[in-house]
Amino acid sequence: MQPERRGKARMTQSIVSQSTDGAEVSLHSPVRMPHASGFLWNEQMLARFNVRGFAHAQFMQPEPASYSTGPVLEATTFLQPELGFYAHHPGRFVYIVDTESEHCFSIPYEPMRRQSDAFCFTVTDDRVRWRIAHDDLTIDWSVTLASDAVAEIWSLTVTNASARPRHLRIYPVFSIGYMSWLNQSASFDADHHCIIAQSVPPYQKLEEYPRIAAMRACTFLAADRAPVSYETIQSEFEGEGGLANPDAISRNELQRGTAAYEVPIAAMQFNESVAAGDTYKLRLLFGPAHDPAEIASLRARWLTTETATVTLPSALRVTAAVGDLSTPDAALDGFVNHWLPRQVDYHGALHRLTTDPQTRNYLQDALGQVYLRPERARHAIMTALSQQHTDGSMPDGVLLHAGASLKYINQVPHTDHAVWLPLLVAAYLDETGDHTVLDAEITASDNTTRSVRERVLAAVEALLRNLDDRHLSLIAQGDWCDPMNMVGHQGRGVSGWLSMATIVAVNRWADVCQQIGDTDIGERLRTRSARIALSVQQHLWTGEWYARGITDDGRRFGVPEEQEGRIYLNAQSWALLADLPDKDQQNALLSAIDEHLLTPFGPMLLAPPYTRMVEDIGRLTQKHPGYAENGSIYNHAVMFLVHALYRCRDAERAYSLLQRSLPGPEQDDLLQRGQLPTFMPNYYRGAVHEFPRTAGRSSQLINTGAASWYLRIVVEQLFGLRGTPEGLVVDPQLPMAWQTAELTRQFRGATISVHYRREGQALKVLCDGEHVPDHTLRRIVAGARYAVEVRVPELL
Repeated sequence: MQPERRGKARMTQSIVSQSTDGAEVSLHSPVRMPHASGFLWNEQMLARFNVRGFAHAQFMQPEPASYSTGPVLEATTFLQPELGFYAHHPGRFVYIVDTESEHCFSIPYEPMRRQSDAFCFTVTDDRVRWRIAHDDLTIDWSVTLASDAVAEIWSLTVTNASARPRHLRIYPVFSIGYMSWLNQSASFDADHHCIIAQSVPPYQKLEEYPRIAAMRACTFLAADRAPVSYETIQSEFEGEGGLANPDAISRNELQRGTAAYEVPIAAMQFNESVAAGDTYKLRLLFGPAHDPAEIASLRARWLTTETATVTLPSALRVTAAVGDLSTPDAALDGFVNHWLPRQVDYHGALHRLTTDPQTRNYLQDALGQVYLRPERARHAIMTALSQQHTDGSMPDGVLLHAGASLKYINQVPHTDHAVWLPLLVAAYLDETGDHTVLDAEITASDNTTRSVRERVLAAVEALLRNLDDRHLSLIAQGDWCDPMNMVGHQGRGVSGWLSMATIVAVNRWADVCQQIGDTDIGERLRTRSARIALSVQQHLWTGEWYARGITDDGRRFGVPEEQEGRIYLNAQSWALLADLPDKDQQNALLSAIDEHLLTPFGPMLLAPPYTRMVEDIGRLTQKHPGYAENGSIYNHAVMFLVHALYRCRDAERAYSLLQRSLPGPEQDDLLQRGQLPTFMPNYYRGAVHEFPRTAGRSSQLINTGAASWYLRIVVEQLFGLRGTPEGLVVDPQLPMAWQTAELTRQFRGATISVHYRREGQALKVLCDGEHVPDHTLRRIVAGARYAVEVRVPELL
């Protein structure tokens, strides 16, 4: 029996609500989901704003950098999952004092944590907003990003809802934090109503100076009017009371401190009298800059003109492959219509805020761009291939600019990167019909010049060389699973998953070879992949499911006789994608997934999770049980399973997992995950039996290859609108409960409106009233509009 997708909702009051179209999601408590956040981004920066007022922002210069940090020097690292908050975590706060009663509170909730009469935190695609009622004041506090600059644009409105005039002291307080051990200071610029914190980024080597000199090393907070006073020294602002009860606001006026090699803060004071029913408004600009001249320019553009009311930058407005969804599943409609293309586009534009994205991530993020911005996908293909190794293998990371270097995990050899290249190129060809890309010539870093067609074939052949004597794929220090770093570090261990993925990649490129007339190459590739398939069946089928791999010492793991890590999800999903199991094997492994891996939040990556170091598997087993690769509901892997289930025509099971991958819509489920349904996270905590209290908890991490795969699955499999060399094939796999559905599909420059209805015993497709006998729309003209009616069989 499969577990229920959601627990029963027991709450009478909605903590989370959505607009009818799903484009606006609101949270009505700062304490019930304290880690919930909204993400904003433009093509230079990403900013996360937490429901309680904390913030995390990074921008590219060209490496990721921060302009608001904690009070101690932070180590440089990648964006962490389940990022915790602490008292001095960077934040964007406003303290408000009624001068008559001396009543003081802060918004949105931190640092004073005073309960409000009403609270609403709202996320849209271009704005994060708080609406708060407190002490007969109605406050609106919101942020958006400049369209083409690294700058947060803040707006504050305070409305007097009482019958008497109110005399208020208003203190916007923005964290700056420890900027540099070398040199840091902060002062007030009266000409531009601006606090400017300046620093010299720390460095040791002389040759680093030119790079350091070019960096944005200032952080500024500018207002649209002159404040009454200010403070730039964090310790002076806090005094003995700390941020929760700062000494500075107990005085009538801030002390105008100038930070001299002290941790800076940006605090301003505005004294306002607000008549009954009137509203006070203030605009602020916060971000990094090279120097005061750049700050003046930014302020002039974004605070003194109407552009301060900027909406979503035009560069970020995407035409999704599917949109205008109207189905019986309102949660799916809202996510696919608004939030999914936004998340996919972020990955394609900012590359997860890195200059050396892992090759697997870079190529799979580009897979999502195939459906949103095909030109980006083509550019990613060319960029990745320009860094191909002489032997045809792909690098561990793709360098995005001349000064970039391989960092972190990209310094460790992994063997799967070439798998994703033929899958991406084939998807690009199917979606766009642009076969000119195959003949485009690329000169790589080794000065060899070859066509895309030749280079993809070379990558496929590199996969086929990466085999042991059994024809299983060697794993080196990891495959898709980065921390599986000790299975094959001695050169003998193999990856069952990579063997299966190699079959999929090789066969997919064989399909392309057949399409373009390279028949002999295609047949040769299929023969070689068939040999791998025989070996997988011989060495990795356990009788109940497929093993994950074989270690350097010849030990199979991911097998029924083990106590921990008995079954791995990816090995089962990709066995299905590689068409390996017969019917009995397929039934057995699907039953095993349901029994051992399935949870109300989706299937776990492995189970049971490891509780101790296993030295012939590696760092994976050191992770906390249920966290990340050690048994979480890792959404990237979940999408592989969903993709495989649709390939097997198991539509009901696949659709159930699509639903489980999203938070909510039930209130209890949202509270357990702790995340708003505005993005798909990297993972949800697993270990549902070992640690039920934390099971389902969201990583809160927007970076995930799952987004691109989710989009692909919805477009090509759920709604069955799949590009092919001949045109657009219509082959839907809608859940049986759906009687009707509607959407708009963008395909090769045309707009196709599709209406589905259950009727009859066989699939029937009409385009502009004409019957389409083979369910394939041909001769599609860019710029044209088509109306398609799809009659979906009433019985499977």
